[in-house]
Amino acid sequence: MNYARNDHASGLSMPRSRGAVSGLLLVILGAWGALIPFVGPHFNFAYTPDRDWAWSSARGWLEVLPGAATVAGGLLLIIAGNRVSAMLGGWLAVLAGAWFVVGGEIAPLLGIGSAGDPIAATDRKRAALEVSYFSGLGALIIFVGGVVLARTAVRLARDVPTSPEPAASAPAVEPYRDPEYQVSPDALTKPRVMSTEADPKRGWRRHRAGSAARSGAAYLRWPHPQQ
Repeated sequence: MNYARNDHASGLSMPRSRGAVSGLLLVILGAWGALIPFVGPHFNFAYTPDRDWAWSSARGWLEVLPGAATVAGGLLLIIAGNRVSAMLGGWLAVLAGAWFVVGGEIAPLLGIGSAGDPIAATDRKRAALEVSYFSGLGALIIFVGGVVLARTAVRLARDVPTSPEPAASAPAVEPYRDPEYQVSPDALTKPRVMSTEADPKRGWRRHRAGSAARSGAAYLRWPHPQQ
């Protein structure tokens, strides 16, 4: 049971550097979305009302809230040391980006109000305001959040802890080379030394060959014993 728990815990862990860059990018995008409606009028790049730091409930729900959620998701990714925290930060960013995209369309149904009208004399500037404040910003946040979820949902090869190398086994001792098997000089018996003669004769053939040699030697003696 303890082994399963340790393996599960190691499977959820991940290096902090994996979500650091994405988390920092999300913090920047979230801060832009939450602060641009208040500082944009200073650069003539805003929605009505065109006053610096003008607060309204619609801005709080449609811009400050999703921007703060994106910043929170980015901070979670920066400090996350496991997959659960990282995925929570990624999902928070994805939901915040989706709210940036569709929040303006749903706001009248929820009674939140309107974020205002873009202050633009041309269609190009109107499109730039819409993309920078809502749709484009939300799409970029969703993209970064999706990349984060894809990277944290899988377990890479470098996340798998390497198993320790097995200890080197003792070298095998050849038979009768171990001191335990050595014969003492004072022993009553000693190992038989094998003969080095080439192809020694064995069994009845050896006995027969010896008998023939002895009979031949007796026959050649002079005087012959049969005479």
